[in-house]
Amino acid sequence: MCIIFFKFDPRPVSKNAYRLILAANRDEFYHRPSRAADFWGNNNEVLSGLDMEEGKEGGTWLGINTRGKLAALTNYLQPRLDRDARGRGELVAQFLTSDVDSLSYLKKVSTEGHLYNGFNLIAADLRQLPDPAIEDQGREYVQPILSKYAAVCVRCPDYGTRTNTVILVDADGHVTFTERSMLGTDPSCWETSTHEFRLQS
Repeated sequence: MCIIFFKFDPRPVSKNAYRLILAANRDEFYHRPSRAADFWGNNNEVLSGLDMEEGKEGGTWLGINTRGKLAALTNYLQPRLDRDARGRGELVAQFLTSDVDSLSYLKKVSTEGHLYNGFNLIAADLRQLPDPAIEDQGREYVQPILSKYAAVCVRCPDYGTRTNTVILVDADGHVTFTERSMLGTDPSCWETSTHEFRLQS
């Protein structure tokens, strides 16, 4: 299964500190077509990989836009997949291309979650500072789950980790997005690319 690690410090005390450090693995069937991360959308404002599976084209698992909106998706195992469910990757793409704030978007998704197979979704606006009173909420719940189920890399004959992504956002809003992608279906062949930009003020 996919995995995401992140550290968020909305108020870095040093210019050399990072507001966000995010590292993610995308695990997927090797034969599923996708595009490596690049800019797309109006004015090339969204940076992400793209799913090219028929019927799911244009969805993505992780992305950031130049306005500071970031979203990431992981799937989770369930007894039976609904083949008629909507593509989960659209949840990330829709957030990155909308003007809706993250809280409103997540509330909307919570009412429509039944239309998709199981997922976990992160949606954030890196230009907004969170309320300090709610920054620590959920730690007691999340940490035991991470400790029990986290797997760093998956390697099976036809399925496994296909993409490693690291996103760094420094105190000045400079973004470094580095992606390492498996080429084709060969787990021994990889390509790395890096994109850099500054968040719009």
